[in-house]
Amino acid sequence: MKVYQAEHIRNVALISHVGAGKTSLVDAALFDTGAVTRQGRVDEGTSVVDYDPEELKRRMSLQVKVLPVEWRDHKINFIDTPGYPDFVGEVKAGLRVADAALVVVTAEKGVEVGTELTWHFADERNLPRIVVVNKLDRENTSFEQALESLRSQFGPKVVALQIPIGEQANFRGVIDLATCKGYTFEGGNNVQEIPIPPELHADITRYREQLVEAAVESDDAIMERFLDGETLSNEEVLSVIKKATCTGAIVPVLCSSANKNIGIQTLLDTLVDYMPSPLDAMAEDAKSFNDSVSAFIFKTAGAQVGTISSFRVFSGTLKSDMHLQNMQSGSDERMSQLVIQHGKTQEPATEIPAGDFGAVAKLSASHTGDTLTNSKEASTPLDPIKLPEPCYTVAILARNQADLDKMSNALARIVEEDRTIRVSRDPETAEMLLSGMGETHIQIVVEGIKRKYAVDLLTQDQRISYRETIRKKVRANGRHKRQSGGHGQFGDVWLEVEPLPRDSDKTFVFEDKIVGGVVPGQFIPGVEKGIRESLKRGFISGHPMVYVKVALVDGKYHPVDSSAQSFEVAASMGMQEAVPQANPVLLEPIMNVTIEVPEQNMGDVMSDINTKRGHVMGMESLEDGRQRITAAVPQAEMLHYATDLRSITQGRGTFSMEFSQYSEVPANVQQDIISVRKKQEEAAHK
Repeated sequence: MKVYQAEHIRNVALISHVGAGKTSLVDAALFDTGAVTRQGRVDEGTSVVDYDPEELKRRMSLQVKVLPVEWRDHKINFIDTPGYPDFVGEVKAGLRVADAALVVVTAEKGVEVGTELTWHFADERNLPRIVVVNKLDRENTSFEQALESLRSQFGPKVVALQIPIGEQANFRGVIDLATCKGYTFEGGNNVQEIPIPPELHADITRYREQLVEAAVESDDAIMERFLDGETLSNEEVLSVIKKATCTGAIVPVLCSSANKNIGIQTLLDTLVDYMPSPLDAMAEDAKSFNDSVSAFIFKTAGAQVGTISSFRVFSGTLKSDMHLQNMQSGSDERMSQLVIQHGKTQEPATEIPAGDFGAVAKLSASHTGDTLTNSKEASTPLDPIKLPEPCYTVAILARNQADLDKMSNALARIVEEDRTIRVSRDPETAEMLLSGMGETHIQIVVEGIKRKYAVDLLTQDQRISYRETIRKKVRANGRHKRQSGGHGQFGDVWLEVEPLPRDSDKTFVFEDKIVGGVVPGQFIPGVEKGIRESLKRGFISGHPMVYVKVALVDGKYHPVDSSAQSFEVAASMGMQEAVPQANPVLLEPIMNVTIEVPEQNMGDVMSDINTKRGHVMGMESLEDGRQRITAAVPQAEMLHYATDLRSITQGRGTFSMEFSQYSEVPANVQQDIISVRKKQEEAAHK
């Protein structure tokens, strides 16, 4: 593949709901442009785009990839992104390095949940976009209904640029409304220009008027002539359509059947004619680099040769063996052997100009989201990828010692590859926690760790960090006496135990109220230590006890047999005596949960919160028509909320949460927790 300069490059991210046919569309484009000799098919496992074993198994894309094609002396970099919502991080990475978006919808369903979400992501980047209505050859499909679905959801700026020739099984071509030419695709990639079928003249007139009326608004001079009734030339129409598309004033809609290779060549023509080049779409954050090299790493992946870093060059020309500085870490990176990626294959490259993509192996200290440059003046790196926070967490453990020895390295590699994954350790439960965007995400990550790094991990729900406390003041005695020849052991204490306020900044207070030396000063630290250790172990569920004040009010000692250790044991015994009388209760962590959902899902979401023992704290209308719900919900009820919310809202809802406070567990729930704990202890002792 030859080197293309920026004005002849188009960088287009494909976004859609899962299953709309993005991957099949790219497979067809690769075939039509001669990049491959046989069209790959997802359902047959022969796709050029999806080559990862997990992608082949699940018949869907799981990571962002760049697939370049050459068409009419231009290079189109297709940035294929996953449609499944758990892989939103890959979608955002692809959109970060795109200059435009190609939104794929099916003729059967039109706008779906994934269409809405990814459209919103494209809005965040202010990307111009084109929509392609795919699978028009299927039964029970209608281009008109799909177009109406798009216009209803996204407004009148969505306009047809093509209409189909034939419907469903008879779909065989498209009419270009800008040029008023018809094309058929008999025999796959054999495109032929044909006379316009007479039965389509009325539709062409109607849809072309919508197109031109929307497009001329981007050019005041042409709009004035249009409103005066002047007839615009095809060249003028083409010009205003391109201008309006590049500015986002209109969103043209095309027609296709990727599997039958209908409409793919005209789609390629449209991308070349109407989508912006990197020069047209120069981002503000890239302008400060002037002619210096700046490259942005948007994907890091493990490979047999080590880590592969995929990047886009935003300015300058990057050449092999060039040294660049990482603006985040300050490290020097040698860009040894540059390559152009074509799915799972690679092509060596000597240089990569501004606006184009490449990859390099074995960078020493550079990661996804980093900026590399040789500029001496630029001080601000390119904008990072705005990734969502993980919302689903599980505990992970190695299946055996051999897996445990390799686990840390494997997890570090996965976090490097997928920036929506988090790995942490719960200091209280000592569990290793793996967080991601949903159950499917975590499942695929764990399977990938086993396949790529030969580490077998088990997953389970994370343990909730409950607490215990008391609800009334009591007084109790702890007496420890043992005689076994020689020095014995003796300690005797009286303790006053009472609850602290739940909003106290201290969870434990110890007070020495001894008068007259009945317990010598050197033994007091032993008393406090015994109390602290017993609180740490808990009394009713094995969880730490908090919000407790303990006063040492009286006691006895033996001049020979007493020791700090004896008083430590006596204090522990005193607490064992006191706590059952003090009305102990279990506390659970309560989370502040913020949920954003469409208005039509409000009732179902709030009802679900109530079933989770939660309390709605407030509601707020957002500018985009969505509603924000704030609620307090026990953490134990939120372990699978990512799945629950997706089910309730068909994937339209999002949420975040943070710890708020501890609150008493209802009696029936407390009993269940204590029963489970006892069974675990009994099983451990067998």
